[in-house]
Amino acid sequence: MKRALLLAFALVLPVASCGAPAAVPAQRLMIPSPTGPHPVGTVSVHLVDQSRQNPWTKAGGKRELMVSLWYPAKDVRNHKVAPWLPKAAADRYLEDNGLERGSVLLDTTDGHEGAPIDQSLGRLPVILYSPGANASRAYGTGVVEELASRGYVVVTIDHPYDAAVVEFPDGRVETGPEVTDFAKAVEVRVADVRFVLDQLPTLDTAHVFDLQRIGMFGHSLGGAATSSAMYADKRIRAGLGLDGAVFGKVAQSGLDRPYLVVDTEGKGGMSTNPALRTFWDGLRGWRLNLTLKGAAHNSFGDDALLIPMAAKPLGLSKAELEEVVGTIPAERALAFQKAYPVAFFDLHLRGRKEPLLDGPSPAFPEVGYRR
Repeated sequence: MKRALLLAFALVLPVASCGAPAAVPAQRLMIPSPTGPHPVGTVSVHLVDQSRQNPWTKAGGKRELMVSLWYPAKDVRNHKVAPWLPKAAADRYLEDNGLERGSVLLDTTDGHEGAPIDQSLGRLPVILYSPGANASRAYGTGVVEELASRGYVVVTIDHPYDAAVVEFPDGRVETGPEVTDFAKAVEVRVADVRFVLDQLPTLDTAHVFDLQRIGMFGHSLGGAATSSAMYADKRIRAGLGLDGAVFGKVAQSGLDRPYLVVDTEGKGGMSTNPALRTFWDGLRGWRLNLTLKGAAHNSFGDDALLIPMAAKPLGLSKAELEEVVGTIPAERALAFQKAYPVAFFDLHLRGRKEPLLDGPSPAFPEVGYRR
């Protein structure tokens, strides 16, 4: 497989070499429904940065982005649910990962396309999401829907040409080479994020955005983009990195605003990553390090469900599977993702006391705390 399903930063597991995997019945990715009080709406937006050239292709052209807004909806009747990936993107995504079309169905979420936003809730805090390297903005759908169901506007960002697959409104489906220059990728992503922040006031729903309460989170390279974007742009008040590295000036300088570091016990976590430890020591605001025991790099986001689904058609062994998603049960990884990001942003964007962040919780015995 070339790309996204089993890519953990620079780790790719090979397809089993014993011949073509046996045919198995089609499986549908079903992300657990959000638990907040609000139904979820979503809309995709195509943005073009006229001030920048595309840094990843020789042909150049202006930098284009695809983003999705996820938000609490007033009424979802007569609004169909959005697919996890649009069809053309989904087909390309499966092909690039060595899966037959239709073997894994990526055609449903709990977000209703074009549903009206619930304006009765007043101005809503905004959270940005950046996925991992060679991934897609769809990877965080479970966490994003949970936040939207609890009254946040979440803006998920695809970074074309370091993303697994991006479908544009004109039908183009763009991929790119696997990212190897992570420092450059972070710089490009920071510019993407700042452009998106600049564009938020121009969107049709801007009147419900509280742009004084902006947070950001990301997985892997998206975590690195989160810390670097916070360093570059004071508009981002709080950040969360899900097993993310750090690159650039922020690694040495740290941050003066709240930051939550989530890592695993394996390679790349606080115990084995000197740059991450230096970054941690430079955090001068509220800080917390949570370690999810039994997790691996791809235990975060929808990968916790998607990779095990793909294991059988790809012929992956138990050991290969555990290398990327760990030994933590998927339902526990997903429970962590529903609880902790909400608690973090509720504390720092809404000023709500969150006991879950104070110390070890009997509801989450697999979570270790460090101040």
